[in-house]
Amino acid sequence: MDLISSTLADDIGTITLDHPAKRNALSAALVKGLLEALADFAQRKARVVILRAASGAKVWSAGHDVGELPAGRRDPLGWDDPLRHLVREIEQFPAPVIAMIEGSVWGGACETVLACDLIVAAPGASFAATPAKLGVPYNISGMLTFLNAADVRIVKEMVFTARPITAERAEQVGLINYLVPAAEIDAFTLDLARTIAGNAPLSIAVMKEQLRILAGARPMSPQGFERVQGLRRLVYDSDDYLEGIRAFQEKRKPVFRGR
Repeated sequence: MDLISSTLADDIGTITLDHPAKRNALSAALVKGLLEALADFAQRKARVVILRAASGAKVWSAGHDVGELPAGRRDPLGWDDPLRHLVREIEQFPAPVIAMIEGSVWGGACETVLACDLIVAAPGASFAATPAKLGVPYNISGMLTFLNAADVRIVKEMVFTARPITAERAEQVGLINYLVPAAEIDAFTLDLARTIAGNAPLSIAVMKEQLRILAGARPMSPQGFERVQGLRRLVYDSDDYLEGIRAFQEKRKPVFRGR
């Protein structure tokens, strides 16, 4: 079963998430499809990529497929996690990636969207960073994606409360580029993509890579890295982590005890 669809026309690639039965959850299989589509577009020298869900979607993506997270005692968001591969490929893709958002964006899908170069959203869209609802220890590179997209106070609000931020507020705080009526979002995003595709692709590719490297140039000592990793280990070794996963699977509110 195809979980995504992709097309390339006039140097503009479009990838559509197409697994409504699982609310476009970022399972290993769906991410594999996304990575293959991106690799195909890179080989065919697409000048822009639009990443979207089906028109009128109520949920753009529910984020991580929680059923695929490890049960405990192992880092759930390690270097080889499918989401980490996806975020890296979006950031390193040699052309701009535009996220076109209708509906709600949850968890790991929120980071995926923020890793894109430009974001166009319709009213009614929302963005929620939800690791605290599951007791999941977010990783350093994921936090950096958020810090590169928003002021630290907005990031703290998102990760501490796990409450959705509306598209209207997201535009006000600079989390997204454009807020466009749903009836116009397809045409608007395509026009934006055409504008980019008409510019010099080598220049854009180099500037995107320059900005990626500069955005990641945040100093961290080996001791600081080891401390962060040690703190994360406290979380994924905890009873709260197991409780968060169980509660999600049992569709109930978790009871966290801080141990």
